[in-house]
Amino acid sequence: MSDLPEAIKAFGLIGVWTIVLLETGVFFGVFLPGNSMLFTAGVLAQQGLFDLGALTMGAFVCAVLGNNIGYSTGYRFGRRLFRREDSLIFHKKHLVAAQLFYEKHGRNTIVMARFLPIIRTFGAIVAGIGSMNYRTFLVYNTVGGAVWAFGIPLLGYYLGALIGDDIDRYLLPIILVMITVSCTTSLVQIYREHKASKTNRL
Repeated sequence: MSDLPEAIKAFGLIGVWTIVLLETGVFFGVFLPGNSMLFTAGVLAQQGLFDLGALTMGAFVCAVLGNNIGYSTGYRFGRRLFRREDSLIFHKKHLVAAQLFYEKHGRNTIVMARFLPIIRTFGAIVAGIGSMNYRTFLVYNTVGGAVWAFGIPLLGYYLGALIGDDIDRYLLPIILVMITVSCTTSLVQIYREHKASKTNRL
């Protein structure tokens, strides 16, 4: 974490936008720092290094575009893994399970996945593999991208005055809180839907 502010300063807005694009749309993007990078960039914007409007708008565009790339990748190429019932890696039943999951929970997953490392990278890819309705995906992809790409930098921006130059001291706890809240909200929503489904069957 200690080198993150210096890395962002070195690569600038182009670097931030590129990382957002890769992390939300490409397999190897899973190793890139999404939440922490956007939060730190927001802090640096408060210090005058970046224009906040350019930072957030560029991140939003790249976040939405990245997830569209991930969806397209999963939809066009991922299903090839399921052509055979006894694939070495997958089985056809996994595709069916993924498709059913995204029909039921996909909207919440696409939005909440923005705040969750690893899931943020693979969520859109799995949505494509599961053939989630594209219009539905696009709507929630846009909503999730807006909340994430504007929300995290704005949080950093407004907390920047309190944090000052001591970013490392506060960065990890804040990121952990965001992840915890996102996971808890997703689990609660899934539990409510599961409970409602059981009630309807009775």
